[in-house]
Amino acid sequence: MSAAVPRRVLLVCTGNICRSPLAEGILRHHSQAAGLNIEFDSAGTHSYHVGEPPDARAIQAARARGVNIEQLRARRIEAEDFARFDCILVADHANLQALQARLGPVSQTAQLLLAKAGIDPRGEVPDPYYASLREFEACFDLLDRAARKLLSSWLNPA
Repeated sequence: MSAAVPRRVLLVCTGNICRSPLAEGILRHHSQAAGLNIEFDSAGTHSYHVGEPPDARAIQAARARGVNIEQLRARRIEAEDFARFDCILVADHANLQALQARLGPVSQTAQLLLAKAGIDPRGEVPDPYYASLREFEACFDLLDRAARKLLSSWLNPA
């Protein structure tokens, strides 16, 4: 495995039931298909849904595309995660700021997911929570694109 490939990756959103479990499932799915041994996990900046499975619409959007996230359970990010994970990918600016407010200045391991994927340096993954299944499907597609770009960059560093 290339030195550019992280060993442990954490995906972060607000409640850990929409964007971050989708990203976790998609990245795990593609990395396993590529034969990579990477640990993926997800967490939320808030404890709204701790212990709950992903939103039913997230599960449905993922299942329709061959990714199973039903076994995942929401948890809140902890300070120890910054030592445990070499790469922390955050869905949006608000959650990056929430990490800083809760845990102090976050290290360089925490970055915006779409920026790290090379899709948009200031881009955010839209939160589909208050929307329809269609927005969850669009979220899945955006995260799938980001996951493919991330894996490509890890396997083929510049």
